[in-house]
Amino acid sequence: MRLVFAGTPEAALPSLEALVGSRHDVVAVVTRPDAPTGRGRRLAPSPVRERAEAHGIPVLTPDRPREEAFQGTLRDLGPDVCPVVAYGALLPGDVLAIPRVGWVNLHFSLLPAWRGAAPVQHAILAGDDVTGASTFLLDEGLDTGPVFGTMTEPIRPADTSGDLLARLAEHGAGLLVATLDGIDDGTLVPAPQPTDGVSLAPKITVDDARVRWGDPALAVDRRIRACTPAPGAWTTFRGERLKVGAIGMPSARDLGDVALAPGELRSERHGVSVGTATGPVALGDVQPHGKRRMPATDWVRGARLEAGERLGDA
Repeated sequence: MRLVFAGTPEAALPSLEALVGSRHDVVAVVTRPDAPTGRGRRLAPSPVRERAEAHGIPVLTPDRPREEAFQGTLRDLGPDVCPVVAYGALLPGDVLAIPRVGWVNLHFSLLPAWRGAAPVQHAILAGDDVTGASTFLLDEGLDTGPVFGTMTEPIRPADTSGDLLARLAEHGAGLLVATLDGIDDGTLVPAPQPTDGVSLAPKITVDDARVRWGDPALAVDRRIRACTPAPGAWTTFRGERLKVGAIGMPSARDLGDVALAPGELRSERHGVSVGTATGPVALGDVQPHGKRRMPATDWVRGARLEAGERLGDA
């Protein structure tokens, strides 16, 4: 089949590579326009654009998919199917109707669970044990179209959203190719999503990534892992923002009779502990504002911690 692939971030690269190596013909790629990045805010192409150009595939970068020029170019390409992985823009009905079969989206959840922009982060935040990926036919709803196929993936105890997304992107690429093969063979028909089990996964904001030390330790751990690497978990210390990396659960032997208020810090032989609603956790790496990431023990040594000091709002 003739394919026009749509995607933008690194998570879309395994699917693009799998499609290039498949029996289908990727005739063009659609991605978001070059965007400012880094401290210098210089314009940089998306990972998908860079990879497509390395393969010699024509790239389309419309500001908005509603643009008539883009729609005309897409019609001229005559795609049978447009596979989509994390493109990052809403597609209007006129655009959805252009491919002969439609737009087939690879979504990183087991639909109808976690419809929306941040399914991986919300699965970790909610404490799910298992997630997965789904291929479905795009319609004008929010991830509401009929499903072609699914795959499952366990969520490991130490998974960050970056870890989990990387695995889903790799394994999901095979699901996407298998879906397109089934469509091409006429052996695969999408089924409507169940009406039960619907949950939403809106974009994780910077405020969502603020650590709530008054939550139970397990919830604190989930929030930090869900927001790593983006947008990055954070708290405050002495009025300035402090980025927070993975935490651990100190053993009873290490803690002894330590009891800490939520957010309260204590430097000990084994590391740096901080209180939560259900007991202390161990800080891993931290990054003070304007400085490099460092182990919490090094940070505390430089900060000269005073008794009773806390992270977050005291």
